[in-house]
Amino acid sequence: MNKLYIGNVSAEATEEDLESIFEQWKIPHSGPFLVKTGYAFVDCPDEKAAMKAIDVLSGKVELQGKLLEVEHSVPKRQRSCKLQIRNIPPHMQWEVLDGMLAQYGAVDSCEQVNTDTETAVVNVRYGAKDQARLAMEKLNGSMMENYALKVSYIPDEAAVQEGPSPGGRRGFNSRGPPRSGSPGLGARPKVQSDIPLRMLVPTQFVGAIIGKEGATIRNITKQTHSKIDIHRKENAGAAEKPITIHSTPEGCSNACRTIMEIMQKEAIDTKFTEEIPLKILAHNNFVGRLIGKEGRNLKKIEQDTETKITISPLQDLTLYNPERTITVKGTIEACSRAEEEVMKKVGESYDSDMAAMNLQSNLIPGLNLNALGLFPSGAPGMGSNMSSAPPPGAHGGGSSFGGHPESETVHLFIPALAVGAIIGKQGQHIKQLSHFAGASIKIAPAEGMDAKLRMVIIIGPPEAQFKAQCRIFGKLKEENFFGPKEEVKLEAHIKVPSFAAGRVIGKGGKTVNDLQNLTCAEVVVPRDQAPDENDQVIVKISGHFFACQLAQRKIQEILAQVRRQQQPKPAPGAQPPPSRRK
Repeated sequence: MNKLYIGNVSAEATEEDLESIFEQWKIPHSGPFLVKTGYAFVDCPDEKAAMKAIDVLSGKVELQGKLLEVEHSVPKRQRSCKLQIRNIPPHMQWEVLDGMLAQYGAVDSCEQVNTDTETAVVNVRYGAKDQARLAMEKLNGSMMENYALKVSYIPDEAAVQEGPSPGGRRGFNSRGPPRSGSPGLGARPKVQSDIPLRMLVPTQFVGAIIGKEGATIRNITKQTHSKIDIHRKENAGAAEKPITIHSTPEGCSNACRTIMEIMQKEAIDTKFTEEIPLKILAHNNFVGRLIGKEGRNLKKIEQDTETKITISPLQDLTLYNPERTITVKGTIEACSRAEEEVMKKVGESYDSDMAAMNLQSNLIPGLNLNALGLFPSGAPGMGSNMSSAPPPGAHGGGSSFGGHPESETVHLFIPALAVGAIIGKQGQHIKQLSHFAGASIKIAPAEGMDAKLRMVIIIGPPEAQFKAQCRIFGKLKEENFFGPKEEVKLEAHIKVPSFAAGRVIGKGGKTVNDLQNLTCAEVVVPRDQAPDENDQVIVKISGHFFACQLAQRKIQEILAQVRRQQQPKPAPGAQPPPSRRK
């Protein structure tokens, strides 16, 4: 990884010119400069020298009137999943960085590189080439806290190979030796995944799991250092009861194995002859990534653990029960190994999604994540049972957007063929969705026989908008209105006062451009549109769910500033009205 590409080189530049620049800046090189028309290559003795050349020269040093561009030289065949991101703001938090990276795909590893610069540098490996390419396109040159990020490919074969440390956090892998303190990102806090293990057990075995006066369950809890909730009152008369286990991944697995052993012993004692499979409950948000492309992830777990695994169909889901049942058949030993692998995958998906959510909370001041109910139980602020009732805040009250947030209207455009799926049988789905989100949701009439899109009118405060739109995006994906490799991207319209449109656009289009770079959404304020009867104009926002949400929130923030500035200011020395009544 020590070969450098030098770009934007003047056609008249010579090998001696480049050599003198490297000497001037005391950058060692281990071979001659190979100068081509407009670019050159050179080898450095080690990575430290290569990083110094990139940090000191790229975009900063001129040669014959042209600013040099210096980056790692990566042959096309090695431009796959590994990127280097430089010029990261010195005080940026790991969680914000994680969220930023997770927007473009699954991050396999992210390691910090030691440099002498004030800003930080990380090497990132994505799970797929197209994810790395998208991250490169979106992040290179984007602004973070007034720092322009610089992103380049690095060779896969020479990158530091490090796996996750044993017992470490599920999700993002270890990052190599952490830098101590500032500048740079600093040591990453060790965070334990909050996601619990949820399993279903036959109702007739619940008594044996609890034991006489609760002795057995207390013993399991003590031995595995876990908290175990058996939801006996849930689904009265049902053949199975859910159990929630809160602990470390190892503690959850040990408790699960012990429960399986207790059930097997009870089955022998009661002459119960049917097979007792392990049934794990997982939020539908994570199941697609557990299954993997063409079922590869699930097949690998089956092969590695010698088990048979099936997953309940999407049709069994409801808004209030977003869990799928993962049924594992095999010996207790095999099922236990499968549980570890399944929950590892689920944990990785959870961490990735929460990192993305944390990014939104950093970029969207005041968004109350606990009120959203988008993630399974065990997430901070969520109850232990996700399927018994709507989540807190489901009726649109108690937001942290400043007391009682103003209601907003968003027009979301969906494929016309998807209208039936959103409405549901006899309107049940749209009613449930409206109740769940705490928003008014209506489908506007078609604007013609051949209309390919239909407008969904969503009215409600910010958290209600977030939940309603999230569920609509998810429903379109579940119902296969977008392909398995295709990201759900929709267009949303919001109306702004005509006098505020200029503030959204900014001087020379700067604000709208910054908005697009920050959110990865396409934001357009159509020119020459006539204001409507309320003197409002339309802002069009297109992109994936998080991009759309972030753009909506940022535009609402601009509008709030405009409204504050429009309020009349009291004259100096003026007394408030009540004091004049004397």
